[in-house]
Amino acid sequence: MSKAQSIHQEAVVIDGHCDTILSVMTRGSWFGVPPRDFFERNEQGHIDLPRLKEGGITCQVMALYIEPQYKPAASARRCLEMLDAFYDLLDRSGGEFVLATKAQHILDAKAQAKVAGLLSIEGGEAIEGSLSVLRNFYRLGVRAMGLTWNQRNDLADGVGEKSGKSGLTDLGISVVKEMEKLGMLVDVSHLSESSFWGVHQVAERPYIASHSNARALASHPRNLTDKQIEALASKGGVIGVVFCPPFVDDDRENVSLSRICDHIDHIVKVAGIDHVGLGSDFDGFGVTPGSPQVMKDVSEMPKLTEELMRRGYKEDDIKKILGGNWLRVYEQVLG
Repeated sequence: MSKAQSIHQEAVVIDGHCDTILSVMTRGSWFGVPPRDFFERNEQGHIDLPRLKEGGITCQVMALYIEPQYKPAASARRCLEMLDAFYDLLDRSGGEFVLATKAQHILDAKAQAKVAGLLSIEGGEAIEGSLSVLRNFYRLGVRAMGLTWNQRNDLADGVGEKSGKSGLTDLGISVVKEMEKLGMLVDVSHLSESSFWGVHQVAERPYIASHSNARALASHPRNLTDKQIEALASKGGVIGVVFCPPFVDDDRENVSLSRICDHIDHIVKVAGIDHVGLGSDFDGFGVTPGSPQVMKDVSEMPKLTEELMRRGYKEDDIKKILGGNWLRVYEQVLG
């Protein structure tokens, strides 16, 4: 076994964001392909349980993404349908796929050679303007939420909102405060810049960008500026680098594993080694066959460890990037 393989095998590896629940649901296939079996190794898509194990993943954060056609009136119902699909996977896994609601559950999964799933809502429409609904999602196991997707909602402006400069609404402020009280992570990845700064002003605990890159290297508005990266780090948060090609490089031909590691290098330079992790967005984007990509699926995650080692990262720092930084934030916020 090579040194890189040994490091990867020993590490707690956490991927901070994927859209796989949509890919396995019997209702609502993703990208026009039939729902796939989570328990069989597939050639389509990015994630299933066999490939998670091949990739050495300890914990996969599963997004409950509220699609536009369900907003606003059916958002909570759709989120509950996705939760049901997630719990069905747990029930059918024979104990190989387990729920994580705190850091210790992830460490337990590592010790038992299982894969943990942590739940995150992508789009605050899911709570339908109600702190009671938010609390009930927490009771059902949800431990993170992105306040918006790309659109404006009743909490904040998404990154796709071009004219609004309003930051958080009063309700949005109340939601951030309630999430911190409950022990939920506030995710800023899809927020507009004004709303990002609204969260930063209100937040008293670490917040995260589950799947964003550095805008200094790729100009997509979903990526964070150096000032945003510094601000997030100042509160103790983590940025999960995202593998979706438009966020990796403005020129699709430059998208590669090496280029995503350039983003890691940049975030480390700006914020320090303690504030960068992984947030692949697997199953949340498609790639034209033959076009450049970071990696074909989650089974190739060990290649990232090899590249980080080639770049001279120390073993302890590689383990922080692979999952140690996420684990620290989970311990601080989730318990």
